[in-house]
Amino acid sequence: VQLQASGGGLVQAGDSLRLSCAVSGRTFSLYAMSWFRQASGEEREFVAAISRDGYVAYYGDSVKGRFTISRDDGKNTVYLQMNSLKPEDTGVYYCAGSRDYDGTRNPTDYPYWGQGTLVTVSS
Repeated sequence: VQLQASGGGLVQAGDSLRLSCAVSGRTFSLYAMSWFRQASGEEREFVAAISRDGYVAYYGDSVKGRFTISRDDGKNTVYLQMNSLKPEDTGVYYCAGSRDYDGTRNPTDYPYWGQGTLVTVSS
């Protein structure tokens, strides 16, 4: 399976941005999906996850209430709607998939990763 993240860019603080992650293959509905981010010089950080059935979402504390993860199984795509962006949200955002875990925040539980899309939030 291949993951392709897109939608990053340069925005100002307070703006919104929506990231997309297109997943190849016919078994997208079998994958729990997540978003992680990595700022320069920092470790990869859990942002959000959505269960395989799409009914349960999980969020990192720093984005709770501002970001929303969703999935469209008909389009094999997972989204991350980011509102009220802050400069500390800057980083490379990665989508990840797992057939074994729903909602795990451990990046090592995800065998499938997209290439990352850069989000830069200016103050």
